[in-house]
Amino acid sequence: MTQRLRGKRAIVTGAGAGIGRGAAIKLAEEGASVGVLDVNLSAAEEAAATIRSAGGNAVALKVDVRSEKEVADAVNQLEARFGGLDTIIANAGVMLFGRDTVAAELDLDTWQQCMDVNLTGMFLTCKHGLRALERNKGGAVVITASPTGTLGCAPTFTAYSTSKAGTLGLMRILAIDYVKKNIRVNAVLPGTTNSPLVATLMENPVMRAEFLAKIPMGRAADAREIANVISFLASDESSYVTGAAWFADGGLSSI
Repeated sequence: MTQRLRGKRAIVTGAGAGIGRGAAIKLAEEGASVGVLDVNLSAAEEAAATIRSAGGNAVALKVDVRSEKEVADAVNQLEARFGGLDTIIANAGVMLFGRDTVAAELDLDTWQQCMDVNLTGMFLTCKHGLRALERNKGGAVVITASPTGTLGCAPTFTAYSTSKAGTLGLMRILAIDYVKKNIRVNAVLPGTTNSPLVATLMENPVMRAEFLAKIPMGRAADAREIANVISFLASDESSYVTGAAWFADGGLSSI
């Protein structure tokens, strides 16, 4: 293991499962102390216990990213606990299967829930995380976006695709606004990944085959593969990278 994040202090939202869990474990393996944040406390505690059992340092907190108070309190608590923060992984998100649909049929509650978690939650995580990074005199932010925000590759998922397009706009303006403060902001755009977020999709043989047929590699990603990209963007090895959208989608965006 490279330990390229030795001494770094990170928070990861949506870290109880899927890509977030993979990222939290990967960052810890690379030497970072990790705040494992999730709306599901038991899932966050399980991920943190996995990190600690491997010799890492992790603290689990229950956080609903839609609540500014909960986000701010978690950032402040972990900043005090770790003696500062260097790394913010804004990852928490939802994909509302069975509810998200074409625009003319989409109800406002579904739209709003998707925006509240996927976009407002990202903003709140970045807002309070950036304050901590400013106090630290620098650091890195990685936002989990999606190819659905740049391509029409998820037909009927109107709210999700729109929210993910918004995360890219957020990433770009933050990268410009904070570059002079020694803070880098980038996004990773995972393709279909084996995770609870898309469990409904992957459990349906017809839908699974339909989605995988669009991917040149012919398979879904493992959460660990996405975590590797996140770890790189969080590390000093990507010191000249900011405002970038890193596709990790098995070639989907190339066709």
